[in-house]
Amino acid sequence: MLAGDVAKLDSDDPLALLQHWYLSRCDGEWEHQRGITIESLDNPGWRIAIDLGAMVERDWTTVERTERDWLHWRVTSGRFEAGCGPLNLAEAIRVFLAVAGE
Repeated sequence: MLAGDVAKLDSDDPLALLQHWYLSRCDGEWEHQRGITIESLDNPGWRIAIDLGAMVERDWTTVERTERDWLHWRVTSGRFEAGCGPLNLAEAIRVFLAVAGE
């Protein structure tokens, strides 16, 4: 799969887009040094960390709608980091894909 093929996928499925973004980076080396982490938070919510490599740093962007509907994200040290509410995981992935230019 080539990186350009990501744009041809169903844009309504952020998980499928993320999977293809990941696969497009796997070259025998990238996946041994970098990767994607998705884990649950106890407040409740999700935490995502995705290695990007060289990228313009971005300070925290915060969207607070309700106690369970929120998203915080940034790019630091070549890494996308996000925390979000329990039903905002797809939104966080979409933000990542936009930041990564996919």
